Amino acid sequence: MALIIKSNIRKAVRELDKNKEITSVADEVETALEMKVENILNEGIKRAKQNGRRTLQARDL
Repeated sequence: MALIIKSNIRKAVRELDKNKEITSVADEVETALEMKVENILNEGIKRAKQNGRRTLQARDL
């Protein structure tokens, strides 16, 4: 699943790092972030199903 794009991670890090101390992002960050997002989505899907809904909502996350 390709939800996370490394160039977007770099852009977000630049925006969030106000002191500009982080100069690069390791390749493994993309994979780790992808896994976290997948886990969040899987838990949300499970919760929506438990509540008898076919729509994934923010509150499921």
